Amino acid sequence: MRRLQVWFLGIIAFAVILFLLVQAKFLLISLAIAIMLFSLTSDAISYIQHLRFGEARFSVWVASLLAVLLIASVLISLSALILTQANTVVFTVMQYADPAQKAVATMFSWMGADVEQAVLNWLKGVQIGPWLATMAGQAGNIASGAVLVTLFVGFLFLERLWFRPKLVSLMGDAERARRVERIISSIVHRVNRYLIVKTVVSLVTGALVYAVMMAFGLELAVAMGVLTFVLNFIPNVGSIVATIAVGLVAYVQTGDPFSGLAVLAIVTGIQFVVGQVLDPLFLGRTLQLSSFGIIASLAFWAAVWGIPGMFLAVPIMVSIMIVCSHIPRLRPVAVLLSREGLPETDVDHPITRRDQSAA
Repeated sequence: MRRLQVWFLGIIAFAVILFLLVQAKFLLISLAIAIMLFSLTSDAISYIQHLRFGEARFSVWVASLLAVLLIASVLISLSALILTQANTVVFTVMQYADPAQKAVATMFSWMGADVEQAVLNWLKGVQIGPWLATMAGQAGNIASGAVLVTLFVGFLFLERLWFRPKLVSLMGDAERARRVERIISSIVHRVNRYLIVKTVVSLVTGALVYAVMMAFGLELAVAMGVLTFVLNFIPNVGSIVATIAVGLVAYVQTGDPFSGLAVLAIVTGIQFVVGQVLDPLFLGRTLQLSSFGIIASLAFWAAVWGIPGMFLAVPIMVSIMIVCSHIPRLRPVAVLLSREGLPETDVDHPITRRDQSAA
């Protein structure tokens, strides 16, 4: 009976947490992005602090202010770029709506005229207007999200000054505080490397897709490059969706199946080289995540937070795996999430049960 009560309490707690995750998703997504940006720029702040101009050097306040201004400028620039390209995509989709429907229906002409007409009638029944309005609304939320992320980052930089004393007071022991700090450093190291490598690789992939679109004289080259850059942050699924989108856009604009297939083949080759050569080359053994775990994490966070949750799925999964690997009772979870069943910890002294009870 006691074990049954524990299970019921666990189910209720999970339901409450899930409810809160869904209801406060805008704030929590902004906070998660702010934490990642904060971890990425912490090393930059330390580097700025060590810069010297004669006898003068930057204080921690000035360095933090410069970092916040840098993050704000980058977020505002990205928001402006995405908003501009979203408007371009909306205008172009309205312009190519009828030709696109006919071009897609023509792809089924080999199955007979009846099938082609049925597909065309179905496509004409699809309401594009509400979908475009939803996409424009999501793009508009990026600007407000950028402001909120900047505010969160600023407060995190303020808390950074007193983090270590607070951690020692919270843990009640300097040794356990240092152990927890090493675990946090391990999470930051892996997530930072993943984000940096993904950003560089996605930028290269987006630039190559832009070059291919420009070489074929197609419109929406910038939009497709930005779309490829963004979707490549979604593991496994994002590159497939981006490749299909680029090939479909090329086919609709040219109306020539061979040109569309040529663009699709080139972009597929680019994505294959990036996914099978560059990603493993630069990431190495940084993540060591289970492929099934990644798919399950994508599905869960997509259901909870939508598309932003798919971008945050891998960093969250890495954090959970590292934390669970240092807690004996939760280590089976880390084993299931790791690729080979042997999660690397990067910390010499794991948290023991005695530490947990003492804490």
